[in-house]
Amino acid sequence: MLWGQKGKTVSLRGFDIGVFLIYLVGVVAFGSYFVKRSRTTEGFMAASRSLPGWAVGLSIMGTYVSSISFLALPGNAFGGNWNSYVFSLTLPFAAVIAVKYFVPFFRETGEISAYHHLEGRFGPWARTYALVMYLLTQLARIGTIMYLVALALAPLLNWDVRLVIIVTGILVTIYTILGGIEAVIWTDVVQTIVLVGGGLLCMVLMLIGMPDGPTQVFEIAARFDKFSLGSFKFDFTTSTFWVVFLYGIVINLQNFGIDQNYVQRYHTARSDVEAGKSVWLGALLYVPVSAVFFFIGTALFAFYTKQPELLNQSVNAAAKPDSVFPYFIVTQLPVGITGILVAAVAAAAMSTVDSSLNSSATLILKDIYKRYFRPEAGEKESMKVLYVATLVWGLFGTGIALAMVNVESALDAWWELASIFSGGMLGLFLLGVISKKAKNPAAVTGVVIGVLVIFWMTMSKNWSGALEFMRSPFHNYMVIVIGTLVILLVGILVSRIRRINET
Repeated sequence: MLWGQKGKTVSLRGFDIGVFLIYLVGVVAFGSYFVKRSRTTEGFMAASRSLPGWAVGLSIMGTYVSSISFLALPGNAFGGNWNSYVFSLTLPFAAVIAVKYFVPFFRETGEISAYHHLEGRFGPWARTYALVMYLLTQLARIGTIMYLVALALAPLLNWDVRLVIIVTGILVTIYTILGGIEAVIWTDVVQTIVLVGGGLLCMVLMLIGMPDGPTQVFEIAARFDKFSLGSFKFDFTTSTFWVVFLYGIVINLQNFGIDQNYVQRYHTARSDVEAGKSVWLGALLYVPVSAVFFFIGTALFAFYTKQPELLNQSVNAAAKPDSVFPYFIVTQLPVGITGILVAAVAAAAMSTVDSSLNSSATLILKDIYKRYFRPEAGEKESMKVLYVATLVWGLFGTGIALAMVNVESALDAWWELASIFSGGMLGLFLLGVISKKAKNPAAVTGVVIGVLVIFWMTMSKNWSGALEFMRSPFHNYMVIVIGTLVILLVGILVSRIRRINET
């Protein structure tokens, strides 16, 4: 919750609330505009493969610059330094691999599902495993984003958190059902432009708002080592430069290689060249854009270090640095601009949720309904499944967000379990791509051992007493790195041993 100078809650002014509501209605109306183009399965799931690469690229970039990033990156830099920015620096490296291997692979198969090929490679279990883990992760993602954004918006709007969640869930589900993936991408374009433009405006206002001029930001930041990218020691027990770099490589390969949100976007581009451009655009734009949001956090630190009277102690910046940027937006920006930025935060959350809804509905149709129940389902029947799946997943996601209001501890537990299972997906995918001779036994063995390693690394940090000696010494960022490598290497090793025994 945000507080004013006299301890009173800080909320949006009437005009800003009006701007906020108009913006949200406009986004929903704009997304619903594409209803005529999403009346076929091809239109709903792949935008008839007709979109320009620049639009798809902005949508990819918008997926990275979510509302959580809008708040978390400045908060991260405010409370610490630029260590997490190393994640952004890995995107070009992941983009090289994605454009060279992933995009052509998925475009050539023609299959909209990111997991269809796993069945042909390792059997039905592999496809089903990846599918179930992805769908569960998306439900958690939807609920988490809606809940956290509602926490930020509720005190500003003077609404109950539950009301914010319900309104957000209803609006995003409506235009996702009506507009399909094309609505998702074009609304992403609009919201990305607004978010980035708003971030640049905030950065400029902070710089000119410094008592002794813009250079004071750099002087204060340098004094407190706020621009540090972290230690360059090869120490994997803390968040060093190399730990974040490895984490970023693996996470971004996972995004570009197995995340249906991204894979589905490859198919919406009008050509292979445009699909490749979209990855490059999204990846390369995020590097400077994320730097803007990290710089905002650094500038916030300098702004309030020099003018501490402007930041009431009730904000508790030390304990909750993520709350400082929203406080600045509400208290320092001009009337109207505040409303647009707060609306952009909400709209970005909607844009992240709509992508999850559309991709989940696509997989439910392709990998569940048409795979196990009605392979011969026609166009009309398939569209009904897409509509119902989007609606049901929207309701489930909203329900999870509402459940999180009273069960905050369950959130951390769920994300720990989600990381255990989703961590095996990239290793399985890479095994299939890198080792052409790896068969089903090698994949099963690799996934089982890899998931056990991920489980140990994730859960052992809470072990004490007699089990304390078994605690993982690695930083949490290394969980998915080591887990992925274990699956890949064990799979390759088992495959070679089997070939030796067969000869």
